[in-house]
Amino acid sequence: MIKLYDGGVYLLNGTEIVEDTGNVEVPVSKEEAAANTMAYNILKEHNTSDDMKNLQIRFDKLTSHDITFVGIIQTARASGLKKFPMPYVLTNCHNSLCAVGGTINEDDHMFGLTCAKKYGGVYVPPHQAVIHQYAREMLAGGGKMILGSDSHTRYGALGTMAMGEGGPELVKQLLNKTYDIKMPGVVAIYLDGEPAKGVGPQDVALAIIGAVFKNGYVNNKVMEFVGPGVKKLSADFRIGIDVMTTETTCLSSIWTTDETIREFYEIHGRSGDYKELNPGPAAYYDGCVYVNLGEIKPMIAMPFHPSNVYTIDEVNENLEDILHDVEQKALVSLDGAVDYSLQDKIRDGKLYVEQGIIAGCAGGGFENICAAADIIKGRNIGADAFTFSVYPASMPIYMELVKNGAVADLMEAGTVVKTAFCGPCFGAGDTPANNALSIRHTTRNFPNREGSKLQSGQISSVALMDARSIAATAANKGFLTPATAMDVEYKGQKYHFDKNIYANRVFDSHGVADPDVEIQFGPNIKDWPEMSPLPENLIVKVVSEIHDPVTTTDELIPSGETSSYRSNPLGLAEFALSRKDPAYVGRAKEVQAAQKAIEAGTCPLDALEELKPVMAAIQKDYPEVGKGNIGVGSTIFAVKPGDGSAREQAASCQKVLGGWANIAIEYATKRYRSNLINWGMLPFLTDADHEALPFKNGDYIFVPDVRKALEEKSDVIRAYVVGDGLREINLKLGDLTDVERQIILDGCLINYYKATL
Repeated sequence: MIKLYDGGVYLLNGTEIVEDTGNVEVPVSKEEAAANTMAYNILKEHNTSDDMKNLQIRFDKLTSHDITFVGIIQTARASGLKKFPMPYVLTNCHNSLCAVGGTINEDDHMFGLTCAKKYGGVYVPPHQAVIHQYAREMLAGGGKMILGSDSHTRYGALGTMAMGEGGPELVKQLLNKTYDIKMPGVVAIYLDGEPAKGVGPQDVALAIIGAVFKNGYVNNKVMEFVGPGVKKLSADFRIGIDVMTTETTCLSSIWTTDETIREFYEIHGRSGDYKELNPGPAAYYDGCVYVNLGEIKPMIAMPFHPSNVYTIDEVNENLEDILHDVEQKALVSLDGAVDYSLQDKIRDGKLYVEQGIIAGCAGGGFENICAAADIIKGRNIGADAFTFSVYPASMPIYMELVKNGAVADLMEAGTVVKTAFCGPCFGAGDTPANNALSIRHTTRNFPNREGSKLQSGQISSVALMDARSIAATAANKGFLTPATAMDVEYKGQKYHFDKNIYANRVFDSHGVADPDVEIQFGPNIKDWPEMSPLPENLIVKVVSEIHDPVTTTDELIPSGETSSYRSNPLGLAEFALSRKDPAYVGRAKEVQAAQKAIEAGTCPLDALEELKPVMAAIQKDYPEVGKGNIGVGSTIFAVKPGDGSAREQAASCQKVLGGWANIAIEYATKRYRSNLINWGMLPFLTDADHEALPFKNGDYIFVPDVRKALEEKSDVIRAYVVGDGLREINLKLGDLTDVERQIILDGCLINYYKATL
């Protein structure tokens, strides 16, 4: 089904894979062949430096949603923003529901509308489209690059290299700066064959994720989709695979394009944005994932990660064993906070689920919902606990589903059809009952992602599946069923795009700014607090210690109801680690009191009594350390933090609570590490075994001459665990650009830009 090559490969004429054994005969050198990938050429066209090893990228367009755009624009305004220098689309698909938090969410929307007018942007009102569907329909273009403040910013199937990053990276683009990265590796995803009837894009995506996530095969690399199987897939099918590449932890994606993609652009009235893309006659890749589409079966990603994959047949045939395995893994993910079992889902030897959801940028596409309607037509979901909801990804899709009868077929069967909204993907809509199991064609199934709260004794689970098998399960009244088991005649309805829906409702400045417009602020929209530059010497207290194999951004700053506070840095920070380590905020604030005392010119020892013996131990060996040259803050340790969302708040919340650093064995994604750096936090690495760390929760770590070490680009940072004396440890910072070092030295990106004005 899927094969990973051990080393690099050459792709000849787009069809022949030749392994790089060191002595293969190819028509060009490896360096020339590496420059023949689609990714290399798009990056070259957008690189503003003369160095293709160290890229400085300017994107063509930007996109954000209403959890992120307020913070981004506030940061840019504080850094000197006058006008959006490129098309910037502000969609409203996360905080669309305005009941929680009073006027907060709608205040954010009005902030976005007035900023689009003032700075020359595009504003997409709530319920019109989810961020990525609007981008596919209206922004993508062959050979272009788009940067979005959402991790699932992926439009590679349409010939657009897109990346999801934290807000500060978009701020850099708004201020005419660049996205600085080393040339990424490129891995070929070679598609062969054709999917079986009933197999959908989520099935293919989950199979790939299961093969590459745990071994990091494509981590921070570009996935380049090639091979004869690409032509066997519709545009919607390709898009459905492409959006899920984020869950592999790759940097970006790009696909070969053909007449199918040309037709997509024609349907959307943008034929001029199509560009044929193919690798050169001989292209070199750093690895290759061979995918036989014909061998892929309906898949399911069991709780609590998209890589925890099985075929649905495997689950049905080995129910007790697989459910037991999930329960054992949950002991790590849930820290034993609640009793967790799935055994009660077995009814008469079958797996019963309480909920089905098809939604968002992954599931809400036209073809997915049409197929679901074909499956459930003439059947019904029953009158038991099982519920079924469908969210079309945009209003144009919804309109076409109404016109072709798919909505009627769904609703007659008991399905609730709702408007475009990302809520089910992050816990702001359709939260299941306690102990319930939900199957979803969405992007993620992390713990609590669906909205349950461990601290309140609530736990429910999400398994990821394709829309087709979700509909088959719904037609079977909640009993897990692969779509391949259903005898269905798929209509293959043709899509017609109604451009008037957006023309009548979306505000588009066409790049014309109106500086006379007054920005509309709500009472919850707050400026960022002042942040100090990195001190000469640093004392940090470990205030949380996480030993899970991977820590997600959802665990660092939960989604769901917290989204109403995304425009209030201090308000949102109260939720930091609340579902993973509820005591974190209190511990961090206790330490922060000392730093606030320093900033106020008073004695930190009076603000934090426990710091007195720490300073006494430090001054035995470093008597010069003290007033005027010391900073005090907090740090967390996590084995591999930052998987999942691009949300910058995973880092900024720690910063506004006095965080100066993270310590990790490795960082799950580039975007989380970048978020730390852009908020002035030290992304420390340790070589220590996480089960035998030289420090523990509650310990103080002293980092002498940390500012000097950063300025001198030291590879190893000397630090000490403070007890009765000082016990030396070594920390590393990894590769940092000169700009990244300066951002940390200045204390955050805002300070960095203020210093350059």
